[in-house]
Amino acid sequence: MESLEELVFATDSSSVFCILDGAVVPDLPSLLASLASQHFCLLRGALSPDLAQVAPYLVFLRRDCRFTDWLLAQGWGRNWGIYGGSGGSMIELRKHFRHVFHVSDQSGKPYYFRFYDPCVLRHYLPRCTDKELAQFFGPVQWFLVEERTPGTARKFFRTGNALREDRIAVAQPHQRVGEVSWRFESSR
Repeated sequence: MESLEELVFATDSSSVFCILDGAVVPDLPSLLASLASQHFCLLRGALSPDLAQVAPYLVFLRRDCRFTDWLLAQGWGRNWGIYGGSGGSMIELRKHFRHVFHVSDQSGKPYYFRFYDPCVLRHYLPRCTDKELAQFFGPVQWFLVEERTPGTARKFFRTGNALREDRIAVAQPHQRVGEVSWRFESSR
C-alpha cells in the first residue's frame, strides 16, 4: 500500500499537476491566490467572479509544499479533480488542456468537457480509440484518479498505443494531515 504522496511523486515527470474543479472545491480561486501556487484557469479571458469560482484550474504540485500537503490531506476522496505527470512545461499543459476542454457536437455546438472530474475520466479513457488516447494524453505521461472504492486509486498511462490502467491501494489519511490543517478564510 502506497501513500498518496509517494504515488503522486513516484515518477520522473518534470511537471506534476492536478486539475481541480472550482465548482467542487470551496473558494478555490482565493485559496490558489493566497498560497501562490503556479496555476492557470482553463477558461480563457477575463471571467466574472461567479464563473471564476466554478472554473477548472491547472495547478503545479511540488513536494513538501503547503498547498500540496493540504490538497492531498483534504481533497482525496472528495472528487475534487485529477492528478497527472508530464515532461512538458506548465504552459504546454495549459495549452493542451484548454484545447481538450473545449469540444463540440456534430452540429458544431460548443460544450465544456469535464474530463477533470475523476468519475468522467475513469469512464472516458477506457473507451477511447488509440487515436483519441494520443490526442487526449498529448504531453501527459500519466493520470491518477480516485476510484469509487475508498482507499483505491486508478493510474492511467499509455504503453505504445494502448492504454494501461493500474488499480492501487492508497494509504489514507495523508501522512502530514496534522501539519496541514489550517483554517482558510476568504478575503471576500
